[in-house]
Amino acid sequence: MTVHDIRAFNRFYTNVIGALDYSRHLYAPYTLTESRVLYELAHSPRTDAADLRAELSLDAGYLSRILNKFEQDGLIERTPSREDPRRRRVTLTARGRETGKLLEERATESVGSLLSTVPAAERPRLAEAMTTVRTILSDGRPPRREDVLLREPGPGDLGWIVQRNAALYAAEYGFNADYEGLVARIVADFAEDHDPHLERVWIAELDGRPVGCVMLVRDEAPATARLRLLLVEPDARGLGIGDRLVSAVVDFARGVGYRDLVLWTNDVLAAARRIYRRHGFVLSAETPHRSFGKDLTGQDWRLDLHGTQE
Repeated sequence: MTVHDIRAFNRFYTNVIGALDYSRHLYAPYTLTESRVLYELAHSPRTDAADLRAELSLDAGYLSRILNKFEQDGLIERTPSREDPRRRRVTLTARGRETGKLLEERATESVGSLLSTVPAAERPRLAEAMTTVRTILSDGRPPRREDVLLREPGPGDLGWIVQRNAALYAAEYGFNADYEGLVARIVADFAEDHDPHLERVWIAELDGRPVGCVMLVRDEAPATARLRLLLVEPDARGLGIGDRLVSAVVDFARGVGYRDLVLWTNDVLAAARRIYRRHGFVLSAETPHRSFGKDLTGQDWRLDLHGTQE
């Protein structure tokens, strides 16, 4: 392989994805770089301007002009960082979140249209080739926290939630098929009837594959939401994925006006309970029970969303 080969591929792929005329490609008033900054603001746990500049390798002046444009368009707010007042924290407004969501939907549709031209039999080979390129050029670099994307579920992801919950809880805690049945009912209820403005599922993705999930649904109690089915794949643990998923749930629940956030878990799930405690959840009740083929202690946890502003 020569430098010419790589440059030729870059020119080809740039043309395929419409990078040179990205705003027209997605019918949006933002360039590829501007869209990428908006994407990072929507998905990265690090939102300081300095972190954005380092992560995207952008010139400070260029990034400042982009953020100025976003602020003028009402997409972001900039405030002093809580950790270091010399740094500027950048957060999306409601309009910014909607704009980011729209851009992501259009990008997904664009890639979907491209993928539809690839015969089904060729898609595994294409995926393998793309993974090979990423693996070789990353020089075996281990995954980083910023490599993890939180996104909405796509086709097949809800089925993945059921399958992985059943497999992992059987392997790690010895739960029987009753647990798979419970998860399947929870997921089916969400798929068949949920309010997208008040209920959501998040999928954590790493290197193009799902590695975690969590769900938020309305509870029977007034103004109360319930966190369900938090899961992180064993080989993706240690990247803060569980914390990010719970943060996403808490922020969303607070943002849409819920007063309380509750969850039910079992005492054997020590790592999950540590995450809940870090986010301000308080243990409200414990009840011994026999479920999923095991003697367990069920726990109810509660978070007062109005009393835990960060």
